[in-house]
Amino acid sequence: MKTSNTVMIDNYFGLMRGLSNEFKIKLIAKLSNSMLEESTENERLVDKFYGAFVSKKSAEELIDEIKVSRSFNRTIETF
Repeated sequence: MKTSNTVMIDNYFGLMRGLSNEFKIKLIAKLSNSMLEESTENERLVDKFYGAFVSKKSAEELIDEIKVSRSFNRTIETF
């Protein structure tokens, strides 16, 4: 029984089988480069989730700003 990864690889290969050799080489190069860059991109992505919210505004100012930005456009229909 094939795993889902193997099935996915077989499907992609079936799509790319008819491509020219030149295009296949370019695709191999892009895949290779993505593997080399993957670790640094993942590290940058993880860094975005660390740290606290930083603002020069006080909590009260932020609350007021959120309340003012709310818009209620709900219309109640009568029966």
